[in-house]
Amino acid sequence: MHILDTLKERGFIAQVTYEEELYKQLEKEPTTFYVGFDPTASSLHFGHFIPIIAMAHMQKAGHKPIALVGGGTGMIGDPSGKTDLRKMMTVETIQKNVASIKKQLSRFISFDDGAAMIANNADWLTKLNYLDFLREVGVNFSVNRMLAAECYKQRYERGLTFLEFNYMLMQAYDFLMLFRKYNCTLQMGGDDQWSNMLAGADLIRRKEQKSAFACTFNLLLTSEGTKMGKTEKGALWLDAELCTPYEFYQYWRNIADADVSKCLSMLTFLPMDEVRKLSALQGSEINEAKKVLAYECTKLVHGEEEAEKAQIASAALFEKDGSLDDVPTFIVTPQMLEEDNRLTNLLSLCGLCTSKSDARKMIAQGAIYMDGERVSDVDIRIDAEDIKKEDGLMLRRGKKNHCRLVMQ
Repeated sequence: MHILDTLKERGFIAQVTYEEELYKQLEKEPTTFYVGFDPTASSLHFGHFIPIIAMAHMQKAGHKPIALVGGGTGMIGDPSGKTDLRKMMTVETIQKNVASIKKQLSRFISFDDGAAMIANNADWLTKLNYLDFLREVGVNFSVNRMLAAECYKQRYERGLTFLEFNYMLMQAYDFLMLFRKYNCTLQMGGDDQWSNMLAGADLIRRKEQKSAFACTFNLLLTSEGTKMGKTEKGALWLDAELCTPYEFYQYWRNIADADVSKCLSMLTFLPMDEVRKLSALQGSEINEAKKVLAYECTKLVHGEEEAEKAQIASAALFEKDGSLDDVPTFIVTPQMLEEDNRLTNLLSLCGLCTSKSDARKMIAQGAIYMDGERVSDVDIRIDAEDIKKEDGLMLRRGKKNHCRLVMQ
C-alpha cells in the first residue's frame, strides 16, 4: 500500500498540496521530509505524538525524516492557535530544551546510518542579515494574503506584533534552507500549520522552480470535539519525570469508548485488521481494547518494561490482580507527620491535590477516598500506624487518580 494511503486509512491526513504529484514523488524515490518541533519546554508532549508516529510510518516506508528543532523560531514564537503573545525565552533556556528534545526523539525515530537527522534552524536564522533576508524572502510575500491566513486572524483582532508577523517568513525560509541543504521536498505537521507550510512550499517553487509539498495531519480530538492530551495536572508529557508511565497508561486506559478506534489507528502500529476487530467490541468488552491501547502507547513512549509495570499496577488497583509495587507511591517520613499529619497536607505533598485548600475542597465535594472509603472530615489526621500496613495507605481522588502512602 502507498504510504499516503496508509496514513489516510489510519486517519492522519488532513490536507495535501499537489496530491497526485506527491503520490508519484513518493513512489519514484526515497523522499526527504521534515517536521518542526517548537522548543517551548524541556519535553515533548502528546501534541507531538501524532507527527512523531507519522514520521515513523514514513521512515518505515523508506523515506528520510528530518526533525527540525526551532532553536531560532523559538525566539519569536508561533502565533498559530494562540490568542496571546507567547512569553519570550532566553537563548540558554531554548538551547537546554533543544538538547532534551533531541534525546527524546531518538526513542521514536531511527537515526542509525543517516536514516534520519536532526537540524536546528538557529544554525541559519541567527546568522541572517535582515536586509538580505527581506530582499530574498520578504519580496515573495503578500501582506494581504498573510493577514487572510487563519494563523493570523485571531491574533490580528487582539493585536499582532511585528515580531510574530515574521514567523511565517521564518518557517518558509526553514523549508527553503532544508531544500537547499538536504534536498528536502516535503513538510509535514499539524493542520494548524497549514498556512505556514503552504508559504514554504510556495517559496521553494518561486525561488528554485522545483517541486515542494505540504501535508498536514488531523488533530486528535475527543468524541466531544476537545483536544486530547490534557490531564488534571496539565499536558500529557512524554517525559517520565513529568508524567509517570503509570499515569500515561491510565490516561489511555480511561478514554471514552467512542475514541478507542481512532486512537488505536493513529497511536499504535497494530495492523488495521486488528484495530477494526478491537474497535468492534461492545459493552464491557471494549475495556479489553482500551488495555491494548494503553499498553501499546506506553510501550512506544516508555518501553516494554515500563508498559508491563503500568499494566500490572493498573490490574492490582482495578481488578485486584497483580502487584501494587508500581502504583504511584509517596514515602512519608516521621518528620512529615510531626510537622502536619492532616490528610489535607498529605494529599498536597503526594500530588493528588495541588494544595491544602484544593484538598479541603475535594474532601468537601466527596472526591477523596482512603482505602476505598470516602472521606468526609476535612480535618482528619493520619498516624504512622495508618500507613504502616503491608500495602500502605491507599488514597484516591475521583475514580482514576491513586497514590499509595508508605512509611520510610
